[in-house]
Amino acid sequence: MQELVPSQNDSLKDLLWSLPQPFVVLGSAVLVATAITTGWTDADQLTSIILLLPIPTLLLWERLTPRRGDWLLNWRDFLEDSFWVLATYMIWVPLYDEYYDTPISDAFDWLREASAFPVTIQAETTLGLLSMAFLAMLMVEFIYYWLHRIQHRYMFFWRMHATHHHITKMSAARADRTHPLEFMALSIGPAIILAFFQVSGDVISVFITLRLTTVYFNHCNLPLRSGLFGLLFTTAEWHALHHSLERDESDQNFGCALIIWDRVFGTFNGNPDVARVGNGTGEQLSLYMQLTMPFRSVETLKNL
Repeated sequence: MQELVPSQNDSLKDLLWSLPQPFVVLGSAVLVATAITTGWTDADQLTSIILLLPIPTLLLWERLTPRRGDWLLNWRDFLEDSFWVLATYMIWVPLYDEYYDTPISDAFDWLREASAFPVTIQAETTLGLLSMAFLAMLMVEFIYYWLHRIQHRYMFFWRMHATHHHITKMSAARADRTHPLEFMALSIGPAIILAFFQVSGDVISVFITLRLTTVYFNHCNLPLRSGLFGLLFTTAEWHALHHSLERDESDQNFGCALIIWDRVFGTFNGNPDVARVGNGTGEQLSLYMQLTMPFRSVETLKNL
């Protein structure tokens, strides 16, 4: 009887830690969807607030209940992460949004009109917005999944992706540690799907909320468990393994926000434990090296 108590406590603890990610991710999407359909508040402002809140909230939470003490950030880590977050929202996003709005999205608009493709992703009800946002994310993640696998297989693409894998600690803000060249490549999926299927602005708002809140949780240093949410969505457990220093483990769990394509194509690994995160030697790289990695020789990249 005494042996059962610890296991029961552990099960309850696992259950409780499986709730925060789906509660915040799905709850945020519902709030945005209902704001759009009922007008209970300004949907655009709400979306902006929801997208800005996760990083500071999760960073504070990480200090209080970290999954791993050796992943706690020091001031150098914090400053570097601040650079990547600010660069993402002030440089990469505005730059590539404008770039893809012209040649890429116009090309797929033309292709759609030429083929008389009859399907659009739009909705007016709360349930419809949530369903269509998930459908859009399912298709975007399918493209992302294969791009991600290619990045891990070929050096030409890896040199753009390597910056994201040379992190030695998991933390929420590190979701934005993405080289601008990789950011450009990762914008292809949304550009194709959103333009070709004429995804409405309302669906896009819910889609962005779903995807970004998931991604920030996936990189955080919290003892989160996957639970039922982890059957479809990528979780902190699954994604930490993808950042493993062990190559066999980092070449699995490719999904950014959804894990379903890993399950379908045989690259899912349900191991909740990762000994060490990072890449190559596992040493922390300078900000200068992180930014210049795509332009380094193959020999240099192999020895980092």
